[in-house]
Amino acid sequence: MTAPIIIKLKSGSIYEEKESYSRLVCVDNWILVSNTAGRNYRTREISPDPVEQARQCFRNIEGALAAVGSGLADIVASKIFIPNPDDVPTIMAFVGEKLRGIDPQRTVTCTPLGSKEFRVEMEMTAYRGAGAAKVEHKAISLA
Repeated sequence: MTAPIIIKLKSGSIYEEKESYSRLVCVDNWILVSNTAGRNYRTREISPDPVEQARQCFRNIEGALAAVGSGLADIVASKIFIPNPDDVPTIMAFVGEKLRGIDPQRTVTCTPLGSKEFRVEMEMTAYRGAGAAKVEHKAISLA
């Protein structure tokens, strides 16, 4: 059996070095994106606005995915962590716009995050090439 190719991508966040983790780990075509906050890693700034933080989360995630030849269309699972339940409707409306037509598996949890300034964090799982795959949509009857 051939060993898989593993890529461990760093984004420049000081916490990746301090806490010994990677922004993204790619094992063959599976891509696991670490819980990502809405901080701009270059400027270290973070907006107090929850939707702007969600926008920056996606910028951070898109940059990491692009570095391994992937993109949002390849996302198959998402976990969204929002500490304040009052922020859920606006953040999730934005997330819905960003992932419209991709329709990944989704978990939304209201839980404390690693810093009080974080209004949202996102963790994604992607499969390289999933965005180009033939998709079969099915529905279950709720009756």
